[in-house]
Amino acid sequence: MLTLDKIYHASYVLKDVIRRTDLIAAPSINPEANIYLKPENLQFTGSFKVRGSYYKISQLSPEEKAKGVIACSAGNHAQGVAMAATKNGIHSIICLPDCAPISKVEATRGFGAEICLVEGVYDDAYQRALQLRDEQGYTFIHPFDDIDVIAGQGTIGLELLDQMKDVDAIIVPVGGGGLISGVAFAVKSLNPNIKVYGVQAAGAPSMVNSLHNKKIERLSSVSTIADGIAVKEPGQNTFEFCSKYIDDIVTVTDDEVAAAILSMIEKQKLVAEGAGAVSVAAAMFNKVPIKGKNVICVVSGGNIDVNFLDRVVKRGLARSGRSCMLTVELIDKPGQLLNISSIIAEHGGNVIGVHHERANAAMNINGCFLRVYMETRNFEQIEEIKKAIKDAGYNICDLM
Repeated sequence: MLTLDKIYHASYVLKDVIRRTDLIAAPSINPEANIYLKPENLQFTGSFKVRGSYYKISQLSPEEKAKGVIACSAGNHAQGVAMAATKNGIHSIICLPDCAPISKVEATRGFGAEICLVEGVYDDAYQRALQLRDEQGYTFIHPFDDIDVIAGQGTIGLELLDQMKDVDAIIVPVGGGGLISGVAFAVKSLNPNIKVYGVQAAGAPSMVNSLHNKKIERLSSVSTIADGIAVKEPGQNTFEFCSKYIDDIVTVTDDEVAAAILSMIEKQKLVAEGAGAVSVAAAMFNKVPIKGKNVICVVSGGNIDVNFLDRVVKRGLARSGRSCMLTVELIDKPGQLLNISSIIAEHGGNVIGVHHERANAAMNINGCFLRVYMETRNFEQIEEIKKAIKDAGYNICDLM
């Protein structure tokens, strides 16, 4: 049973283990509200997960500790369990799908866990973890649907109330629901007037659908850059807590998440993973009513692959009007590229790439396409450049 006393006890257990992340003012996220970030991406394992994992492991019996623990995760939970087990002198095994990024596998190994790579996807690794649990007597550490794990995550709620006495709303990422269950329980128990909003990726709305239909529902598939919250089915405990304690739950698109990641990099100098950025995306794009409010966005993690980060930044630039691709129809003769480049330069755009293609069968035999990639300030500047190109007599075929 989850109680406020249990969350306070978790806070006591964790006080010398986790980093008490300070709030960071982020006025540029949404000028209509007073936005602050709770940067759990700065935890020692790069996410909040170590809170729940450590508290759960600390509460095991001596017999359970002697047998060791097992978990299944392709990301933050794996690292949280590995670190918590190692600090408690407990053997840990983490089952990972063999397609998991090498960086996450090695990070988990670096925290002291034994790695068990399983052929297939997450569900295959999960089944293998349960099999090993039954065969060897390990304790399975669930990533979200466990009362002790939820209590550990709830310590964030206690910190938030201590750090901002007059907070009006808290925005929390939601995957399986362990984080928001703990935060909402702690916050609502102490001040029921504070709004707690959940955010899921539009490509993985398992909790959104379940709450809307008032019963747990399982998605057939998930697709989102916020892989840390790409959960097909919420837990029984977390569904009940969310049904009772959160005020609303919304979704954000991958484009909105990418824009939030880019904004945090540029304005707050923080690197967040997709799952960690959904709360910020919800605030940026007014998915919840926060105008004139004191708002805290929980940035739940920052373990993003560097190669993937490059793609996300490019997506974010396009989504925020900071980059643009134009395809212009031209007559293939000298000076055309110079004319287009000059128009773009006159209006402050910066050409970073061009691609020339001969015409297709439907065009004039002397026709061609010029695809221009450029850096821009915003969507207004893009429209100015488009208008200038059209006014010069050129036809723009598309805009991205």
